[in-house]
Amino acid sequence: MILAIVDDHKDRFAGIGQKRRTMEWAFGPFFLFMQNTELTKLLSPAIAAMGLECLGVEYSPSHGNSLVRVYIDSSAGPVTVDDCEAVSRQVSALFDVNDPIQGRYTLEVSSPGLDRPLYTPEHFARFIDREAKLELNLPLHGRRRFQGPIRAVAGANITIEQDGVPVEIAHGNVNKARLVARFEAPKGKPGKSRKVEKAEK
Repeated sequence: MILAIVDDHKDRFAGIGQKRRTMEWAFGPFFLFMQNTELTKLLSPAIAAMGLECLGVEYSPSHGNSLVRVYIDSSAGPVTVDDCEAVSRQVSALFDVNDPIQGRYTLEVSSPGLDRPLYTPEHFARFIDREAKLELNLPLHGRRRFQGPIRAVAGANITIEQDGVPVEIAHGNVNKARLVARFEAPKGKPGKSRKVEKAEK
């Protein structure tokens, strides 16, 4: 189950006679990787102080309305709606002070879900032998997409078994990575998933 809090933020300078901020659009993978890394560094200490972990941040720039998605986790148990709401308020306050995102954006705080994202070599190491999907920045052995069990993590290199063959991939070449969701047959009556949205301010 994924719990998500969605909050819409408008350019706070719009409509009050001040010059609107402008955004220089750079959509390259390296730019986005660096932006995501810096946002994760900014948010991680505050989220850790709340007893939660900031798994990673995904920034998706857009001319109309950018998206900032923050994934959080908890060692104490499943992430709750209250956790997402509290982190959303904290992140909004940090963004107001540090102003890392220009223009209008939507902030989404979410639990990782069954197909949890993998952002660091440490994340891969937690799930040895679990199946993962990877998309690379640069082709390796003629392909950019790999899917298979995680067999090893050595430093910044990750070994994935692709079609029965181990393939070592440098973490710096990984654009996106997620676990492949595993679904087990329900023992009782199936439950319902919930998504929580905060009304637009």
